Amino acid sequence: MNQEYLESVRKQFEYYKMLGEKTIAQLGDEQLFWKYNEESNSIASIVKHLWGNMLSRWTDFLTTDGEKEWRDRDAEFENDIDGREDLLAKWNEGWECLFKALDSLDASNWNTVIYIRNQGHSVMEAINRQLAHYPYHVGQIVFIGKMALDDKWSSLSIPRGNSRSYNADKFAQPKARTHFTDEYIKK
Repeated sequence: MNQEYLESVRKQFEYYKMLGEKTIAQLGDEQLFWKYNEESNSIASIVKHLWGNMLSRWTDFLTTDGEKEWRDRDAEFENDIDGREDLLAKWNEGWECLFKALDSLDASNWNTVIYIRNQGHSVMEAINRQLAHYPYHVGQIVFIGKMALDDKWSSLSIPRGNSRSYNADKFAQPKARTHFTDEYIKK
């Protein structure tokens, strides 16, 4: 088992969770349900999909297929979230399920074969699959937030026009072995 890998993965998941939360915090309640058009998803729908996926993939992660019989993926895109509080409850429940599963990993179960729709994965492959999936959707949340807020958007990374000063500050510091999320995720 590679503890460094697990620590890095956890930090990356925490980083993308933070980006979603900082986006949601900037938006009014009605903006969480706004859709560009009928073929698009609202932030609320994306959160509901992430919640459903996380519960399905990470509940009994080591012992049951990641696509649970009780999951209704199509219903995840139906807009029935009842406001910001419900949205945040689903958001947090999904992430808590993921982190609990990651915390359960150790040398005794690291070589378990993980199935998703009957397709076998190593533990690392199963984690990487979700590490690609969730940032994809968090990116959608951020993009929708930027569209909804237009010039009222507060940047979540290096603000436009500040790259030179940001890089100058970074290169003025001594080289150090750190994780890229350390400056964003405080423990």
